[in-house]
Amino acid sequence: MNKFSIAMLFLGLGLVITLPAPSSAQTQACNGLTFSSNQVFSSCNDLPRLSSYLYWNYHATNQTADIAFRKTPTSTSNWVAWALNPSGQRMAGSQALVAYQQSNGTMIAYTAPVSASPTMQPGSLSFGVSNLRAEYSNGEMIIFATLQLDNTLLSTNQVWQEGPLSGGSPSIHPTSGDNMQSVGTVDFATGTVTSTGGGISSRARRRNVHGLLNGVGWGVLMPIGAITARYLKVFKAADPAWYYLHISCQVIAYALGVAGWGTGLKLGSDSPGIKYSKHRNIGIALFSMATLQVCALLAKPKPDNKYRIYWKFYHHSIGYAIIVLSIVNIFEGFDVLNGQNNWKKAYIGIIIALGAIALILETFTWLIVVRREKSETTNKHLNGTNGVNGYATTAHA
Repeated sequence: MNKFSIAMLFLGLGLVITLPAPSSAQTQACNGLTFSSNQVFSSCNDLPRLSSYLYWNYHATNQTADIAFRKTPTSTSNWVAWALNPSGQRMAGSQALVAYQQSNGTMIAYTAPVSASPTMQPGSLSFGVSNLRAEYSNGEMIIFATLQLDNTLLSTNQVWQEGPLSGGSPSIHPTSGDNMQSVGTVDFATGTVTSTGGGISSRARRRNVHGLLNGVGWGVLMPIGAITARYLKVFKAADPAWYYLHISCQVIAYALGVAGWGTGLKLGSDSPGIKYSKHRNIGIALFSMATLQVCALLAKPKPDNKYRIYWKFYHHSIGYAIIVLSIVNIFEGFDVLNGQNNWKKAYIGIIIALGAIALILETFTWLIVVRREKSETTNKHLNGTNGVNGYATTAHA
């Protein structure tokens, strides 16, 4: 796989398509529906993904909204959810209303603040919710609720989802197709809705750049630099080219990693209240350890220095620790992206390929080293017993 292919691979991590496409509430197919409770809604919109619809009445006097979220068709083996997310157009960090049918045939509806790894566990939301209930009939599921809004929620991001039940509880929804594009905005006061469908939001671009920089830097170039240093220096013809190649890989990897670390800090500052603690902490540790490695180059002892062996032990230990943490944190990043199994499998393929190359070179270089040592031992033995001052002598008659 060439460098361009690797770059395109990581650029696709976490791709969320987000081109605004306003729609009009006056021309919606949702109009004319009669609810079982005979409730009437003044505004409605066809949501463009997952065959879903949103209905509401907004009451300006107390900033409340009566809503109904309708998903059709669906089945009793699925859960459905509708959510508001002021922090971004994604499920993680959203404030959700969830519903599904229990095994005894009764409907359950509850509120769930969605974390980085969605489990849809019940919990209180950041805004008030009352009159929450759900119903299922004729292959469609509807969630009803009254929301207590504030100025920040009158016009904000909305997310809706559908996923399978596992063991009678919601499990993760599909991470491709419409399930990754069921986001948009809603303005309760004006009755307008926009949906995403084609472009990439600025935050998604920063997230993609973050994944690209860290994936290529920490996850690919850093292991290649280590492989170069460990195996090429065995070949005398590669000296000193292996050293400069090793330094080039590591310096470029460090530069990309620092840039990726900076974009990660920016993403964090733009998403208050949303924390990926493990991913963040490993990232900080990586940056700190890699910076120490760079600084240690300035204090590198000369080959004949008695402290050189200790420096090499430190350099190798920290270097391999950085590689291990890099790979772990890249997979943590995949978890932050709520799955992305295709990209995860592709990266697993890259790691397996690098591991296979390292294993082959390890075997090959050990053979070279063993043969070289045997040859040197044999030469020393012959020179020591049959020669003078290292040179063989010949007897003359």
